[in-house]
Amino acid sequence: MQPAVETKNLVHRYGERSALNKLDLTVAPGQIFALLGPNGGGKTTLFRILATLLRPTDGQARVMGFDVRESPHDVRRRIGVMFQSPSVDKKLTVAENLRHHGHLYGLSGRTLSDRTGEVLATIGLVDRAGERVEKLSGGLMRRVEIAKSLMHRPQVLLLDEPSVGLDPHARLALRDQLEELRQSWGVTCLLTTHLMDEAETCDMVGIIDEGVLVACGTPSDLRSSIEGDVVTVTSNKAPALREDIRSRFGADAQLLGDTLRIEHKRGHELATQLADAFGDALLTVTVGRPTLNDVFVKRTGHRLDGAAGDSDG
Repeated sequence: MQPAVETKNLVHRYGERSALNKLDLTVAPGQIFALLGPNGGGKTTLFRILATLLRPTDGQARVMGFDVRESPHDVRRRIGVMFQSPSVDKKLTVAENLRHHGHLYGLSGRTLSDRTGEVLATIGLVDRAGERVEKLSGGLMRRVEIAKSLMHRPQVLLLDEPSVGLDPHARLALRDQLEELRQSWGVTCLLTTHLMDEAETCDMVGIIDEGVLVACGTPSDLRSSIEGDVVTVTSNKAPALREDIRSRFGADAQLLGDTLRIEHKRGHELATQLADAFGDALLTVTVGRPTLNDVFVKRTGHRLDGAAGDSDG
């Protein structure tokens, strides 16, 4: 089956800085795929390339089999794009925004009217069609953004940080909308995010850092790549404590600022032992099952928020 999105050895440089470094990515048709990574990790550069707004320095990028450099017009006909910056006209109604966007794709007359009604129904905005966008909540505004991108019935939807500024309830509602699009229209959704809970709800997650895809798989498979529990310790003496833990318990701890992160098959036992042995030096000790954040830290050596780490151990 032909991939919906595929990149091979994709490279893009801004001067001496590499934003993408031989990126290989495959998104299957019908998937809801999340690219998880920090700001500056290369996610937006990749989206600009896939949207034919930026020519890659080297390598290949294809959408529905069409090369972004050789066949940009074919790519544009098959994608819908929602970038971080709002593109709706807040002084217009929801329906007016859709109709004006439809004009950009050559839609008019009965076709435009039917398509507007179809999109409003699919996104759940029929009862808001006559309202000015400025009166809508942030979550509903993002729905209007998605609705605009669907007016030409794309096969692939590119969403750059679609949940920025939304509360948890609105993020869940947005995820339900993407699932509805997948089920009713067969749309493939490729989204970028720095939110772990948003990535957790997707079919596949690719972890990207400094332009490199460091891990890719289902959320469950990625979490399972870490055996056992994750013990997290905070201390004002973290570097010295790290060496003491290694010497006394033979456990390698990853240093992240004033935090130590330890993978252990019997995490609760180790946490108790650490509390008994170093109680006065510890601020907190927690134990939990692995999360996508733990996968990110293990693969990159730093937290998603950019805190420096030490990949040793």
